[in-house]
Amino acid sequence: MKSLIENITQISLVLLINALIVTSVSAQMDPVRNPVIWADVPDMSMIRVDDTWYMSSTTMHMVPGVPIMRSKDLVNWKVVSYAYDILDDGDAMNLSNGKNDYGRGSWASSLRYNKGTFYVSTFSHSTGKTYVYSTHDIEGGHWKVSSFSPALHDNTLFFDDDGRVYMIYSAGKLMLTELNPDASGIKAGTVEQVIIENASSPAGDNIMLPAEGSQIFKINDTYYLFNITWPKGGMRTVVIHRAKNIAGPWEGKMALQDKGVAQGGLIDTPDGRWYAYLFRDQGSVGRIPYLVPVKWEDDWPIPGIDGKVPENLDLPARESIIPEVVASDEFKRSKGEPALPLVWQWNHNPDNKLWSVSEHKGYLRLTTGRVDTSFTQARNTLTQRTFGPECSGITSIKTSSMKDGDFAGLALLQKKFGQVGVMVLDGSASVVMVSAQSGQPVVKESVPLTKKKVFLKAECDFRNMADRGYFFYSIDGKRWIPIGTPLDMEYSMPHFMGYRFGLFNYSTITPGGHVDFDWFRISKETSFPVGTESK
Repeated sequence: MKSLIENITQISLVLLINALIVTSVSAQMDPVRNPVIWADVPDMSMIRVDDTWYMSSTTMHMVPGVPIMRSKDLVNWKVVSYAYDILDDGDAMNLSNGKNDYGRGSWASSLRYNKGTFYVSTFSHSTGKTYVYSTHDIEGGHWKVSSFSPALHDNTLFFDDDGRVYMIYSAGKLMLTELNPDASGIKAGTVEQVIIENASSPAGDNIMLPAEGSQIFKINDTYYLFNITWPKGGMRTVVIHRAKNIAGPWEGKMALQDKGVAQGGLIDTPDGRWYAYLFRDQGSVGRIPYLVPVKWEDDWPIPGIDGKVPENLDLPARESIIPEVVASDEFKRSKGEPALPLVWQWNHNPDNKLWSVSEHKGYLRLTTGRVDTSFTQARNTLTQRTFGPECSGITSIKTSSMKDGDFAGLALLQKKFGQVGVMVLDGSASVVMVSAQSGQPVVKESVPLTKKKVFLKAECDFRNMADRGYFFYSIDGKRWIPIGTPLDMEYSMPHFMGYRFGLFNYSTITPGGHVDFDWFRISKETSFPVGTESK
């Protein structure tokens, strides 16, 4: 009897293990859901080199700029490089003399690979220039830069089979120009030409946003040109043109009109599947990437399933609900490691003399170097993307070296920003919450602080477009106390970017003080009340 019981037990154990394995495999094989990245990654340009995909995106006034991301499965993306450390110098980019570069900097990029060299082009209305960056090593190499005037709006870089190099650009009326063989500038003697008089026309005559965001591809000797347009009273729409000659004639059709998912291009997989990579405006979190299956009909790429953007995709599952375009940071650095991981970007050009992760090892030190009158004009705010559907950012700061008039802490950065931090006035420190929801910063609550260390937290609720931020502080890192009022977050055109977590320290009276950030930790866990997802 004992032997029989042991056998039954062993069989049951084997069955249980097999069931767990099947369940685990099944969970891994569940289709991934759109959006593929629930964070601000707009204006994507994508290439595949063998079994690896690379993607560039827009971050405008943030530096370093033109982030390059890598994926092995089109779902899990990681930042691996930037095309530049700073785009250019000057008052606006340095937040000096009351000037700023919000919503400008560099715009939509075009990522290409040709004969062993990676290229990314972009343009800037700030400088009036077009930029082409190139490298042999997209993940670890130095990017060489070429620039020329004018700024070719929403340009798409293209290397043709015959060795000639082109850019298509502009809005509504699309233009073509030829570049030097190394893409370093416009080829001498080239005359720009109109290749499509009205690229918006496949979407109708009543257009609010002329066709722009050009991205060109060549497949089986046919050129395909993707654009975004926006009919009045409608939504963002994908328009595709095709031609046998890059100069035309071109024929076009409306390709996708669903959920406002638009602007992007084509990408394939090694096993022959095709997708359109596009983005969607998603309120204050920003413009978030979608993948849309493509089928081919009569030599046209047709995005969508029965004209709709699918919720589920037949692609590998996410490794984490938190995208790898953001990350926690303990500010501990081993020898040879970069001072800042690539997930971080500065708000405008930093003053590198005034920040360090080595002066107090294991901490990020931000030192004030001038007097500022507003948060959005203060230098050296270090940022990361927020992400959906909900997220939190937490930090701990040491405040013993702050000076009178200093304000340091954690922010949700956009034009209508919110802050929680420590403010020192007349020798006394307080934890304060500031809201710029009205358009001007207002102290919503101030609590006296006697400790020299404080914990700060900001939470974001992007569920169902709630777009609300919440702020907290803690003395012991365990008991969190709400402070101030919820922030109704708003995606504003002047900043043209989703909300970002920001670590800041600036002086309003006496420069020279500093704060030490012990760590910054992100999480999908939040504490705002259930049922608060609607305004």
